Amino acid sequence: MAAWGWLPGEVFSSRGCGGGGNVRGMARVTTDRLIAWAIGVVEATQRRLPEELRALAVAVPVHYEAEPDDDVLAEGFEPDILGLFTGAPYGTELSHDLPEPPQILLYVENLWDVAEGDERAYAREVRTTYLHELGHYFGWDEDDLAERGLE
Repeated sequence: MAAWGWLPGEVFSSRGCGGGGNVRGMARVTTDRLIAWAIGVVEATQRRLPEELRALAVAVPVHYEAEPDDDVLAEGFEPDILGLFTGAPYGTELSHDLPEPPQILLYVENLWDVAEGDERAYAREVRTTYLHELGHYFGWDEDDLAERGLE
């Protein structure tokens, strides 16, 4: 659960909610709302990609989850991971015996925590994380991503 969560599936916004029902001045924002915001950011980001990359990007499914599940954590990833690309990178699908289909996972409550409950910061984090994971699909390593400002 997110660091500011009150109940499972609830996180909080820095806009506050004026009165009771807030924690440290934070209004409750549901995980469903965070997912809806993230979908909008990803779709807007895809529309802004160069034509030659856009078709490739929209073909990679994006899954939105509150936080990483036990299987991801068992693989050694930290609980505060923001996103993850899984599957074969573009152009290498046939070089794997049983390739897992490519997909991008975005962990919306972790992204919200990094944004400290600020909606604009959240949108920036979602965009950067999506592009970072998409970069892995294109075969870029961490150095390539850092050169592009997608650390």
